[in-house]
Amino acid sequence: MSPTALLLLSSLALFEVKHFLCDFVLQTAYLYRNKGIYGHPAGFIHAGLHALGSLPAILLLGPSTGLVATILAGEFLVHYHVDWMKLYIDRRYRLRIDRSAYWIIFGLDQLLHQATYLVILVLLAQAAHL
Repeated sequence: MSPTALLLLSSLALFEVKHFLCDFVLQTAYLYRNKGIYGHPAGFIHAGLHALGSLPAILLLGPSTGLVATILAGEFLVHYHVDWMKLYIDRRYRLRIDRSAYWIIFGLDQLLHQATYLVILVLLAQAAHL
């Protein structure tokens, strides 16, 4: 495996661990209950944890300070809105775990977060000329 591929996969692995920790280990009932209320501090806290948690994966590729700030802001905004939209749809259509639509929306939410990490890696790779 090339050093470049190893570096990108290592960064992706850090994103995956961060995602697990922020979405499943560190997420409290307060955050989950309230992040679906647009503008509620819980959504900002949750998205902020994700953005800050991404720093190791981002810094591994050594980008400039401006790019780091842009990526963190972008991830914060995307994560906040993806989570808000998921919960909005869940509540609007009264989706519960016994309905297949719930799992489709949950899976789409997770897919969009994973796609965000891939976009971030592409941006970082281009900036580093990898």
